[in-house]
Amino acid sequence: MKAIYQQRDPAEWQQFVELLKQAVAEERLEALLEMFLTTDERNSLGLRVQIVNALLNSEISQREIQQQLNTSAATITRGSNMLKIVDPNIRDWVSEKLHDKA
Repeated sequence: MKAIYQQRDPAEWQQFVELLKQAVAEERLEALLEMFLTTDERNSLGLRVQIVNALLNSEISQREIQQQLNTSAATITRGSNMLKIVDPNIRDWVSEKLHDKA
């Protein structure tokens, strides 16, 4: 997979991922995310889920997604570009999980 962004220290990300795993195992994920993410950041993640879901559905154009979700073209483009470079297995898994909840 291509590098998505340049991190200060990859170990910091791995530490956070391990913390997430522990939170899931101990059923504390939501509390942990509320501690680490601001309301705006949580809202942004929710919007990203909607964007990815709409892009994976491929039923409407990116412009229509932008208008329906009231966001910028750049935000939709970033989501689309990410889907082009992410491992197809994780993309398919996410698509399956999102469609199971629909």
